[in-house]
Amino acid sequence: MRAVLLAAGVGSRLRPVTDTTPKCMLPVDGAPLLDIWLDAFALAGVGQVLVNLHHLPEAVTRHVAGRTVPPEVRLTFEPELLGSAGTLVVNRGWLDDDEDGFFLACNADNLTDFDLAVLIEEHRANDAMATLTVFRSPRPWAGGVVELDQARTVVGFTEKPAEPVSDLTNAGMYAFRSDVLDGLGPPPKDIGFDLLPRLVGRAKAVIVDGYFRDIGTPEAYRQAKAEWPGRARR
Repeated sequence: MRAVLLAAGVGSRLRPVTDTTPKCMLPVDGAPLLDIWLDAFALAGVGQVLVNLHHLPEAVTRHVAGRTVPPEVRLTFEPELLGSAGTLVVNRGWLDDDEDGFFLACNADNLTDFDLAVLIEEHRANDAMATLTVFRSPRPWAGGVVELDQARTVVGFTEKPAEPVSDLTNAGMYAFRSDVLDGLGPPPKDIGFDLLPRLVGRAKAVIVDGYFRDIGTPEAYRQAKAEWPGRARR
């Protein structure tokens, strides 16, 4: 199985720490976010992971070169950010070349103990174009709000709504059939704004049961460092 770890963001809200350290290399309980994610992929049976880079790519390249455990990591540098969906489109040939018929995509700036094998199993069991993960957010207006029916089919999606209709919020972990990318082309595209609204009625959702935090601000990072010890899956 193949996956994409979306790690190219500049981390502007986390400055000044991200002036010298790419966001995916920020340590939490002694391990960078990158390793926490790669280990989670390996535990779920993902054999190959594509990591996109843009800001301070040398630090990630050096770190990956020193890893000796699965999964196999493929790095791709974006001189100009392609957007989260744009990265998938540009690398579609690699994603299509997989016998599973679908791939995972995850945001590297989230910290969670969610078992990615659950997402894989749920997607294999349904007949949807995509399977999303959602969590109950105390601030749903800050993310992508998802509406589900009784069968957990996505019946509504709005990115950063002024008046959220639900507290179920996009958790940034997806299983996608590659044909969801049909018709998405340049300029750069975003998964939340440009791809997910097209999948309403054709996607399912899994509710994240466990720890989840978006490490997007200094306060969120401080909270994550205090809360995470002992939670990493082994």
